Amino acid sequence: MFIADSLGLDFINSIATPVDTPVDWIADGDGLLRWLAQAKLVPSDVLDELKARAKPGELDDVAGQARDLREWFRGFVRKHMGKPLAPRALKELEPLNRLLENDQAFSRIVLHRHDDHDGFALERTRRWRSAEALLLPISEAMARVVCEESFSDIKACEGPACTLMFADHTRARARRWCSMAICGNRAKQAAHRSRMKDKGGA
Repeated sequence: MFIADSLGLDFINSIATPVDTPVDWIADGDGLLRWLAQAKLVPSDVLDELKARAKPGELDDVAGQARDLREWFRGFVRKHMGKPLAPRALKELEPLNRLLENDQAFSRIVLHRHDDHDGFALERTRRWRSAEALLLPISEAMARVVCEESFSDIKACEGPACTLMFADHTRARARRWCSMAICGNRAKQAAHRSRMKDKGGA
């Protein structure tokens, strides 16, 4: 369900109701690893290594922390979306800043092939010392929502049962649905049925 045009908002959308029943893509440790792989937030070799050395229940615990983080961030975004984010919101972001402070990120020079020529590139990476480090790229994606998105452009899908959110990057800022194929199509069908009913009753 990567429809938000922003990974931090896609993280909020990792629990959703695509049809009738809510689905939580990070309900356990394996789900968290799959979500991180699909989001391309953590290299697959790192995920494999962390899974191999995790103690029993450790990844499930981290998934629980991720769900708590998701619900905290959902509350923050819902409170502030639809209008510019005010400077006073910084105090509310303290839990996210505390998490970001735990990062073991660094840069290093690596070989890089470009246009059939060998060269070098500066690569940003981190030390993955524990399973809890999996929360760090998620926290960075959330921080990017705060720092790079206009909260005036963050919207909730207008589908009656839909819980998905997105950043509206359309030129006219006219996006209304998580997806035209899902909620947009349902709304069209409902409007069509309503028109037919009105005609029948006329």
